[in-house]
Formats: sequence, C-alpha cells, structure tokens
Amino acid sequence: MAAVLFEVNKHIATVTINRPERRNAFNPEVIVGLYEAFHEIATNSEIRVAIMTGVGDKAFCAGADLGEVIPLMTGTREPQNEFDRRYADDISKKGMYLINNDPVKPVIAAINGHAIAGGMEFVQGTDIRVSVPTAKFGVQEVKHAIFPAGASTVRLPRQIPYAKAMELLLTGDLITADEALSLGFLNYVVEPAELMPKAMEIAEKLAANGPIAVQAIRKSVREVWGHPEKEAMKIESAHARPVFASDDAVEGPKAFMEKRAPMYKGR
Repeated sequence: MAAVLFEVNKHIATVTINRPERRNAFNPEVIVGLYEAFHEIATNSEIRVAIMTGVGDKAFCAGADLGEVIPLMTGTREPQNEFDRRYADDISKKGMYLINNDPVKPVIAAINGHAIAGGMEFVQGTDIRVSVPTAKFGVQEVKHAIFPAGASTVRLPRQIPYAKAMELLLTGDLITADEALSLGFLNYVVEPAELMPKAMEIAEKLAANGPIAVQAIRKSVREVWGHPEKEAMKIESAHARPVFASDDAVEGPKAFMEKRAPMYKGR
C-alpha cells in the first residue's frame, strides 16, 4: 500500500502516514506523499479541514528516516528510485507542508503514538491536537548532532513556556502526553478507541462553520504573533474585511434568524 493514505469525505480530508514498521518515519516516499496530499488540501476549495494521523499504535511519526533522508540531504547517498529523485530534485526545494508551507485550512493532529523529532515538528504545525495517553513528545535532533530545522526553535517557545521549550530543545528529552496536555501543547488526551472519533467530532464542527471566516481567523492568529498590539490590530482588520464582504457573512446571520442550518458556499 501507499506510504501515505489520503481520503476526503464531506469537506474533511484525512491524511495517514502508513509506515508502521518504521514507526511512520519520513522517507522520500512519505515526504512526496504528504506534499501531494497537503497541496490538494491547500488548493481544493471543497476541503475545509484536515486530520493527520498515522497507522499503528506505536508512533504518530518518529521523524526523518536517518538511513534514507539525511544521507540524501547531505549528498552521501545518490537517488535510487522515483521518490528519491522527486524529493532531491523538487520537494526538498519547495519544503514540506506544516513546516515550510501553509496548508491554508485548519489541521487536526490525531496522535496515535510517539511524535518525535520531525514528527513533533509536524505536530507543532497543526492547529488542534488530540493524543493517546501513551504518546511521548520531543525533538531529539541535538542527540544526533543535528539541528531541529523544522521550525522547532521558532514554534516550540511560542507554544509552551520558554524554559520548558529550551529544556526539550537542548536536552533532547521526551515528555508524556499528560505533561504535554498540562503545558497546553495538546487539546485532549483520549483512549485509542476514541482518538479518531474525537478528531472527527472537532473536524465536523470546523467544517460546519463558514470556511472563509475559519481560514481568515486562522491566518490572522498566525500572522499577528509577535507584533505590537496596534500593528496587530491592523493585520487583524485586513483579514476581517473580506470576511464581512462575503456571501457567507450574509448567509450566517440570515440562517440564524430563520432558525435553520446555514448553507455556506465559501464565497
């Protein structure tokens, strides 16, 4: 089967890393598959929200496959198949979604196991996070003399307290799902049988809202980070104006007054 599974149902896309025998680690086939899936999510107006998960009960993603990806990055291994060549010639220059590229739509992480190194960096690029209790989280690149270059030094200190972020980045230690929840890094910790139902419950709520408003709110939150309040308010206003000018902004209040479900068109 493909290393990345992709399906869309009623405005909700599900992206699944399917490499459990390697703890869902990124190899070139996974990286290419994820790029294609999230490019479709970003460009397909019918998709309003995405769920990302992995196969198995051991790992959400263990990061880069050190035996396949890193040698390609450093030039010590020549491309050997179509995925190696596409990664080396194309995707490595474009960058990965959730790290270098924004998928535009909200992404929910359904974390079925450990999220380590690049897997943890993928989680940092998501918007809402549900995890099983057994999952552990961390960026262990420093233990291998590698820089965590998937935005961890940018995002992790923004998403958890600075001192704890520095401890994780510089020691390479892992934290449990319960600790990640207490730090505000996760939204929910649920039993494995409840993982996908909980993620889908959240996805359905997001998909039922006005898609233009959802995307604008998400983009505004991400862009105002770090700006002084007055400047941030200007950025927020720039994102708000097109929402109020949309057909959906007419439909939402109208549906409320008529006591019916809104019919949003994304325009």
